[in-house]
Amino acid sequence: MQVDSVNINASGVAGNTYDAIVIGSGISGGWAAKELCESGLKTLVVERGRNVEHLKDYPTATKDPWQFEHRGQMTRAFLKENPLISKAAGFGDDTAHFFVKDKDHPYVQEKPFDWIRGYQVGGKSLTWGRATQRWSNFEFTAPAKYGYGIDWPIRYDDVAPWYSHVEKFIGICGNKDGIEAMPDGEFLPPFDFNCVEAHLQKKFKEHYADRHLVHARWAHLTQPAEVHLQQGRGKCQARNLCMRGCPYGGYFSSVSSTLPWAAKTGNLTVRPFSVVHSIMYDEQKGKATGVRIIDTNTQAVTEYFARVIFVNASALNSTLLLLNSVSKRFPNGLGNDSGVLGKYVAFHLYRGSVSASVEGFEDRYYYGRNPTEPILANYRNLHKQDTDYVGGFTTFLGAYRTRGADDAAETELGTAYKNALSKPGGWRTYMYMQGETIPKESNHVRLSTTGKDQWGIPQLITSVGYDDNDEKMIKDFLHESSQMLEKAGCLDISTQDNKQAPGLDIHEMGGCRMGRDPKTSMLNGWNQMHHCKNVFVTDGACMTSTGNQSPSILYMALTARAVDHAVKEMKRQNL
Repeated sequence: MQVDSVNINASGVAGNTYDAIVIGSGISGGWAAKELCESGLKTLVVERGRNVEHLKDYPTATKDPWQFEHRGQMTRAFLKENPLISKAAGFGDDTAHFFVKDKDHPYVQEKPFDWIRGYQVGGKSLTWGRATQRWSNFEFTAPAKYGYGIDWPIRYDDVAPWYSHVEKFIGICGNKDGIEAMPDGEFLPPFDFNCVEAHLQKKFKEHYADRHLVHARWAHLTQPAEVHLQQGRGKCQARNLCMRGCPYGGYFSSVSSTLPWAAKTGNLTVRPFSVVHSIMYDEQKGKATGVRIIDTNTQAVTEYFARVIFVNASALNSTLLLLNSVSKRFPNGLGNDSGVLGKYVAFHLYRGSVSASVEGFEDRYYYGRNPTEPILANYRNLHKQDTDYVGGFTTFLGAYRTRGADDAAETELGTAYKNALSKPGGWRTYMYMQGETIPKESNHVRLSTTGKDQWGIPQLITSVGYDDNDEKMIKDFLHESSQMLEKAGCLDISTQDNKQAPGLDIHEMGGCRMGRDPKTSMLNGWNQMHHCKNVFVTDGACMTSTGNQSPSILYMALTARAVDHAVKEMKRQNL
């Protein structure tokens, strides 16, 4: 893999020309690079952050807690300076190098919105949650069927073979459960339930015919196949330290998998430290010609050119880039004849959680640090709308033993506390929601007309909030989950609505949505811009609705599908 870190404007257009340019190197950008390079296209990946190489750039991967100055905690001064990023899941002294500090890329919150970012080669694929449930056809049809959004231009059958293509390559553990709301995939063996999780699965099945607690579908190599060994990856060691970067390659990231694979072709060039200012548009040719980048170290401006451009900077940054890509033809942003660019932004609903204690099972324990959780598939609003809100929710669940010290010691001092540390405590369980939200025109992002970032690019203004549908879903989740645990014999059941701001789920979606009608959408069924055919957007910005499943595996499938279409169109001389 060639890493280009110098300004090469002097070499002219020819020296800066590639077959394809990919903007962003995260989950979807890595997949775009892999598929384009394997198709024989000379591909430039531009990344605004620093370079990260597998193994070499995981400085905390094998550290023990006592090797951190503050045992993984951040200092009071850091927390004061970074009230936003310090709230992110998995953030700590061991992972801080993979997150963007609050002052590093400012934005304007018209309404509270926590924008969690990771600027480096690999992006947030280094710190993602790794859950990989497939969408079902319910998610593709529900918005139009129940009247809370436009119709998706594709269906499950259009994406299913691409799900399989992605799953086989990255490695997904799970079981074939035959659940209509969460289709089966290409699975490696799952991590086992512990005894309480198996107990809850049995009890739920006794009381609810339509609620299925199943083994997690997660991007972990429990039993690597030959293709994973060829990538240089190995078995997941169940350390549950994934967000530090895995030295074994046990979970999927673009740094450990897709980018090195693309590099093997000899067709890949990666240019880190490159903020994309805009996509250039040629009005005579009627297409995009390339990208204008700003070197983050030197502030030098360089232009790169290509026949096809893939936008994979993550949902809000991709939208920001497109809004800033103005021309005489597109004064309101590239391809934005419809006026919907930046609108219909949505996210996942993570506010509700339930916890309880579980009696018994004190003669049993578990081994390793399971990096996955069981999943309760969505059971709401499937064949018909059966609630007073639209959409559904996935439920994540787990069970664990407390420390004896938590139950037995009155203080964290003395002999009693020391003795209690050597004994496990009782069992507890938890459930938390990942709910669908409604993409609304009023939930939007736009460019500031006054504030600019350190590269002279307009700051993004976020204006995204909750609605009554969200409140009703949270109420239903808390009631139903509490009832399920009660029927399973759990005790001391408590519920919580954490009231967190949108965005902290790190599943922002929309802003450049797919659709059938160019008057109400930006992209067609191939993730291709209606009005600028050689630009494809395949990250979270493309989402027409959010569904309730974790979205990253869908981005990967849509990206591979879009590249296949783009390559065929290039061969036909249509691009």
